[in-house]
Amino acid sequence: MTLFAEIAMSLDGYVAGPNQSEENPLGEGGEQLHEWGFALKEWREPHGREGGETNASSEVLAESLERTGAGIMGRKMFGGGPGPWGKEPWQGWWGDEPPFKHPVFVLTHHEREPLVLGDTEFTFVTEGIEAAAEQAADAAVERDVKVAGGANAIQQYLDAGLADELELHVVPVLFGGGERLLDSVDPGGIELEQTRVVEAPGVTHLKYRVAS
Repeated sequence: MTLFAEIAMSLDGYVAGPNQSEENPLGEGGEQLHEWGFALKEWREPHGREGGETNASSEVLAESLERTGAGIMGRKMFGGGPGPWGKEPWQGWWGDEPPFKHPVFVLTHHEREPLVLGDTEFTFVTEGIEAAAEQAADAAVERDVKVAGGANAIQQYLDAGLADELELHVVPVLFGGGERLLDSVDPGGIELEQTRVVEAPGVTHLKYRVAS
């Protein structure tokens, strides 16, 4: 099993634009980071949409979907704001049919019962990143575990030496503010070995092996 972190990022290092809010979780302009994927046939078909492009990004996206048996995300990426979940907890940003279609483990400090939406089950883990990784590995059924974000969750796995790979989808936009991916990562504790570069319309895919 490989635990890999994967996320889209602006050219100046942001994974979300400025002024994030519950109404605008990706911040101002943040949707630009994902337009390359939304246009692909490989993204549209699983979401019940017709058409779509096929280009150099198609194989990258198809590989990610095929290898992922379980996912991990931070509470901010799931949604619902900080603090206790409350009596009627919000069901997240993802609607009644989340796109994941595999088990997802949400890092949180507050207990909550598992939530099943469509083909996705969210399990809320309060014991920390190692516990989430262990549970995700068990659920992945011989496939890999993806840390999908946000920035803080990926930073924690990199700093702890638990991430085996880092894949960045770098989009040629500049935000100048927002949520940066690597600001809190200890630069002395991580060594990256580039294993792949794929140039595609609107994005460059960079893949690294992490040697801590």
